[in-house]
Order: sequence, then C-alpha cells, then structure tokens
Amino acid sequence: MTSKSLILAAAAVSALTAAAPALAQQGAATGPLSARIGHYDPSRMAHQQHVHEGAGSMSFGALLGAQALSTNLLFLHRGVIDPHSGIGQHFHNACEEMFVILDGDDIQFTINGRTAVLKTPAGAPDRMGNAHGIYNPSDRPVQWLNINVGLNKNYDNFDLTDDRVGAPLDKIPQFVNFHMDPAMMRPAPASLNAGGTVTYRRLLAPQVFMTSWSFFDQIDIPAGGKIAPTPDANMSEAYYVNKGAGSVTVNGETVQIKAGDAIPVDLGVAHSFTQSGNEPLELLVIGVAKDLAAKQAFMAAPPPPFPGGRGGRGAGGGRGGDAGGRGAPPAGR
Repeated sequence: MTSKSLILAAAAVSALTAAAPALAQQGAATGPLSARIGHYDPSRMAHQQHVHEGAGSMSFGALLGAQALSTNLLFLHRGVIDPHSGIGQHFHNACEEMFVILDGDDIQFTINGRTAVLKTPAGAPDRMGNAHGIYNPSDRPVQWLNINVGLNKNYDNFDLTDDRVGAPLDKIPQFVNFHMDPAMMRPAPASLNAGGTVTYRRLLAPQVFMTSWSFFDQIDIPAGGKIAPTPDANMSEAYYVNKGAGSVTVNGETVQIKAGDAIPVDLGVAHSFTQSGNEPLELLVIGVAKDLAAKQAFMAAPPPPFPGGRGGRGAGGGRGGDAGGRGAPPAGR
C-alpha cells in the first residue's frame, strides 16, 4: 500500500470512530427528548474513502453516540455504501459490531475471511474477537446501518488491509446472519402492550452476543397501532425507525418521529410508540443490558407468553439465517 493510501485509510478509520462525538448534537445525553433523538440527514454525512482499508467510498455519520445511553452502546451509524465499494475486513477485540443493509442490491458480507451474499435486507453480527467486512459489488448504492456495543465505552479495531474485492463466495454463509422477511413476523408478545395488530420478530437472541448486547428485534406497528413496552430497570434500548412515521413518548415527553430517526431509551424508562400516516411504523430495536449479570438474568428468565399460547422460541428456531435459538423476552419485557 502506498503512503497516500495509508493516509487515506487512517483518515477513514479515524472518521468512523470519531463520527459519534462529531455529531454530538444528535442523540445527546441530556436535554429535551427532541435533542436526544438522532436524525439521518444525507446532506450532513461525511464522505470517506477506503474505510478500514476497504474499496471505494461511502458516506455516513452517527445518529447515536456513546453518550446516548448509560449502557455500553458505543454508536449507531447510518449511511450509504457506494457502488463497487465497501469496508475492509477488521477485528474488534473488546466490542461487537453489526452491519445491516436496509435497501439496495444483495451484497457480500465477510466474517473471519468467509464471504457470502446475503439477501437484502439483511445483517450479520461480528462477535467480539472476530473480524468482518462488507463489499457492494453492484452498480447501485446500498443503505447501511452500523451498530457497535462494547465491553466498556471504548472502541477498538485492528485492520487487515483486506478489501475483500474478488473474494471467493460460499454458497451457504458460514456465519450467523439474518434476513428481514415479512413472512416470519408474528403477533407481538404481551410485554409490548400492543394496540392493534402489531407484529414482532427477534432477529438475534442474546446468546449470539458476548457483550451486554442482548437482542436485535423488529417491530411493525400498523395504521392506528401503538406499543407501550413494559420498562425494565436492567435493559436499555435504542430504536431505529426504518419505515413510516409516528410519535414516541419517553417519560411523558412526546416527539414526532419518521424514517431515519434513532431514539435512545435508557434503563427502566417508560416509553411508547404510536403510528401515524398510511405506512406501518417499522422499528429496529437494539437491546443492551445494564451489565453482563443483568444479561445472564435476562437469558434465564422464562420466555413471555405470545397470543395463542405460543412460547418464546426464537422465530425460525435459528434455522435458515434467523439467529434465534431461545427467544428471550423482547424489548421492555
């Protein structure tokens, strides 16, 4: 690699790790709810070359940073990966990260040097002590979400100088992954206190993660619907609005929300969501426990009841790209 390339790569990594503080006005730790909600504005995203020594370029920025929750959520990033571009393979040894492709063509995910194409929308977690990367071989940009949770509030990475361009592809992914499939949604559990025909799916269960990261859920709220998850003093959540619009109420304060917004809800805080408009309100939920002891208790708790008496086994039982296993209670159990 040339000196110029090394400088560009270092700058890209620096931008990735610094994005949360740089947009500290989004997802601020204190102040009114409107100031603590992050908003995706493509015009404000930083355009970077060779992120983690990957191919091409991308634009991204932080919706929430390490200050957004008292737990060990480090950041929630949103952006676009340009055509024939990606993020080079790199290790995380004290944190866990997950790339999610929300829209666009199917692209290539890598975990520990094994690469496979996942059907969009999809994601793959990089567990602590493992390496990951991503590459968009198509002629169109793809919509990207990035979540990072640490053992503490410190981010780490070790780059491999591997852009994964032209990597051999496995027919079957050799790593944990999920595909967001509407056919796999099911009626919301009682703990969501849902109004209307709300549907839910646990995309990733707590057993997937080694940090205090405890789940990754999808919740779809139909026209006129709402949820009021039961607060949990040992579990924080970050909600990303993937589609639709509505309102969120946190500790009695209500704010209008729309696609691209990120809402932090700290430990034990009362909150609710109400859909508005013609499109369902689709939420992606990141659950982060107070600490590892709280996560162990969460995993050991009996699964919540579902309508019709079905238990809490993860949707799909972990088969076919759904990393369910035992389905621990959803956000705000």
